[in-house]
Amino acid sequence: MRRDGAGRETGPVDGTRRPGTTEPPPSAGLPGRTGGAGRSGGAPVADPLRRRLLGHEVLLVLALSLGASAIASLIRFTGVLTAPGGLSDHVAGLNSSRAPDRPWLDLAWQLFGIATALVPVLLVIHLLTRDRFDGTAPGTGAIGLDLRRPWSDLGRGAGVAAVIGGSGLVLYLGAQAAGLNLTVVPESLPETWWKLPVLIASALQNSLLEEVIVVGYLLHRLGQLGWTPLAALLASSVLRAFYHLYQGIGGFVGNFVMGVVFVLLYRRWGRVMPLVVAHALIDIVAFVGWALLAGRVD
Repeated sequence: MRRDGAGRETGPVDGTRRPGTTEPPPSAGLPGRTGGAGRSGGAPVADPLRRRLLGHEVLLVLALSLGASAIASLIRFTGVLTAPGGLSDHVAGLNSSRAPDRPWLDLAWQLFGIATALVPVLLVIHLLTRDRFDGTAPGTGAIGLDLRRPWSDLGRGAGVAAVIGGSGLVLYLGAQAAGLNLTVVPESLPETWWKLPVLIASALQNSLLEEVIVVGYLLHRLGQLGWTPLAALLASSVLRAFYHLYQGIGGFVGNFVMGVVFVLLYRRWGRVMPLVVAHALIDIVAFVGWALLAGRVD
């Protein structure tokens, strides 16, 4: 799917490997290199057929994941707008029970939901790895989805989580007070032994799904498709905003800003892992914090 179909030498323009070599050309979009799209995405692809196939691939990946979530979120928000009462009178529930009063069945549904939500991430890893064996890109290393710099990724991610998480909470409270947001309930699971582990697993799933697809994969592919850095930034940020629209206007605006910041940090660091860490920490604090403090703290 990623070969040029003729086995010809295309040079560094489309990032394919030269015959007889084992290393990708300088402009293959490796993190930290300046050729092609650099850290903002893959090197532009010259072959029209491959560009068309990559475009179809992006649409299919989004249709199976966050693109579909964005449409569903828009439909839900439209339903809330056309229902009686203001936005703050409605509730957006996360991590809800699937089988109340049947904890083992509920656990099975929770694990099933988390596992199936990660399938698009596995698909992206497969597609990027196939690029590597086709000689058109360095695999998942092209987006920094690896464990080569664990301590750096953890430190950067924790710093980003502290800033984004704190400001996001302030924005949410202000938007809800102004009637621009729904009341977000992070979890409503039964009080069982698996509650906190499931909430942590859900946070990790959210972070992997969103950051790998909407930042790493999407920017890489849009770079290969020849999108400008500004257009790719807007596409990623608007997509993130739309699949959070179910939270209300505040959720839309806040996540758009978060998307812009995350894209800029991704381009600066050339790695998606710090963003995965940051998102996971933000969600863990929100989910577990609510579970421990709801009803005990105003």
